Amino acid sequence: MAAGQLVDTDPELAYKHAQEALKRGGRVDIVREAAGLTAYYTERYAEALREFRTVRRLSGSNQHLALMADCERGMGRPERAIALAQEEDMTKVPVDTQVELAIVVAGARVDLGDNEAALAHLETLTIPTARRDLNVRMVGAKVAILELLGRHDDAEELLSHLSPAEIESIEEPYEDIDDDIVVFDLDDEETSDTSHTPSEEEDTEGIDADVEETTENNASAETDEEDDKDTNA
Repeated sequence: MAAGQLVDTDPELAYKHAQEALKRGGRVDIVREAAGLTAYYTERYAEALREFRTVRRLSGSNQHLALMADCERGMGRPERAIALAQEEDMTKVPVDTQVELAIVVAGARVDLGDNEAALAHLETLTIPTARRDLNVRMVGAKVAILELLGRHDDAEELLSHLSPAEIESIEEPYEDIDDDIVVFDLDDEETSDTSHTPSEEEDTEGIDADVEETTENNASAETDEEDDKDTNA
């Protein structure tokens, strides 16, 4: 609860609270979710990705799919963000997650220097008319890419369909993108990276073991402390 209350105002402290919860309930999905979210908001992307994978394994939920893809972007691996989205059956993904995932994938395309493909990807998604909030979110993402493409008139035309309050609510999804875009050569990466990529099961076993070891150490320390008190008495 403390992690959830603090994540918006003091994400680093929220992360510390989540780590304490992790020591006590490392096999509970909502605890791992808290650990993943606080790691994500403190830009510990590799750690967050591991936690989100564990949450999906424990609960079967794919609600953090967009954050998982964004973690890949945060680690400088936009091509893996794209691949992650392509591996999923979108019919089983909630529409909110579909929208956020599409925006992340578009951002990954921008990272790779392919702004046209980024815009095309956003235009493939159909959002229910009733979900005005998601439609506004998508307009914001499209406008950002249109601006990158220099299509300012098209961007203004999209914005003209929104109210002033809706325009004000739009968050810039690609504001942290550097002007100098690095393009990754996937062939070179596959050739140079010969290390074993752990499966989802392997990826989480180490964390579970660490959590269990920490819990055992804490329990041992508490026992020693009680013994000392008894001796002194």
